[in-house]
Amino acid sequence: MSAKGCQGFLAGAVSAGVKKEGRLDLGLIYSNRPASVAGVFTQNRVKAAPVQICQEKLKYGICRAVVVNSGNANCFTGLRGMADANAMCTLVADALNIEEAEVLVASTGVIGQPLPMERIEKGILLLGRRLSRYDFPELSRAMMTTDTVPKLFTRRGRIRDQDFHIVGVAKGSGMIHPDMATLLAFICTDAAIKADLLQSMLAKGVNRTLNRISIDGDTSTNDTALFLANGASNAVIESEEDIHYFQDLLDELLLDLGKALVKDGEGVTKLVEIRIKGAKTPKEALSAANTVATSPLVKTAFYGEDANWGRLLMAIGRSEAQFDPEKVSIYFDDVLMVVDGAGLGMDAEKAATQVLKKAEYRILIDLGVGTAGESVFTGDLTVDYIHINADYRS
Repeated sequence: MSAKGCQGFLAGAVSAGVKKEGRLDLGLIYSNRPASVAGVFTQNRVKAAPVQICQEKLKYGICRAVVVNSGNANCFTGLRGMADANAMCTLVADALNIEEAEVLVASTGVIGQPLPMERIEKGILLLGRRLSRYDFPELSRAMMTTDTVPKLFTRRGRIRDQDFHIVGVAKGSGMIHPDMATLLAFICTDAAIKADLLQSMLAKGVNRTLNRISIDGDTSTNDTALFLANGASNAVIESEEDIHYFQDLLDELLLDLGKALVKDGEGVTKLVEIRIKGAKTPKEALSAANTVATSPLVKTAFYGEDANWGRLLMAIGRSEAQFDPEKVSIYFDDVLMVVDGAGLGMDAEKAATQVLKKAEYRILIDLGVGTAGESVFTGDLTVDYIHINADYRS
């Protein structure tokens, strides 16, 4: 995949020695002109130094570059961590001859260890000479920690005879749960969008997509999603019709990223959509979907390909959703398994088991008490997840 069509943006990646074995671990996005910027961040009360710096700089509404390292989260590193994150911004600004206030920073990896700044400084100097329109795929690899594949998607649109493009990269494989937890995502567009509108569009898009995924129910200290719009294509997003059109494309791209994150989750072998319908309110529907999506008993049943629908009802029963158990119906894809709170027998269970053998499927739960609905994407819980996290630092 290539982002070469996103005008005015360059990217690059190098191995700076933050991670072991010479793997790519330092990346950079650069806009050749000032870009509007928006961001959303982790809701964890513990926020890494890069998150705090980005939140402070967003008030300027302008960004020219984003620098990101993997292998080290620069979190719980005290005053040194803040100084190091600011130093990364200064080094990038000097290398690209731009203002330090126009540089944002992100980090991901192990918590509690200081950054190897001598190596990072050398890496940034090298990056400044290696930027290319074609290196967004390399950037997406440099962001990876326990990810096994990079995540990069693009969209192309047209407004009043002007083509524009959107490119998005993301990382995240574990410690992922809604409310912008455990991932980094950077989205660029060559359309022109004012910063306040960009912030609204990103917040709406993330809430519908990246806030609807869960791998293990844990929330990170470093989650950052940044959206840059530099206007290089001369397409201007400002009318209500333009906004709706662009928002749909953005949501599609963000959902692609979100589903790719779940599919590549630590130890995950199944991508499962938990769809709740018939709830009294959207809030209750989302609570029910999240409770099912994060239940260890449900997720291990997915791994075992066991159509144990009782675990689904158990999970919903401890959510915030108000419902009558005797009105609930459950589908495994198109297989009706439960009607009015009662199972339909072994034939239905055998058919549902075949659904569970697929790599991707949907569980639809109709609470039968209202009209609200929500979806959350999750995966199964496997023994590999335990091995990956037990050995993460060793």
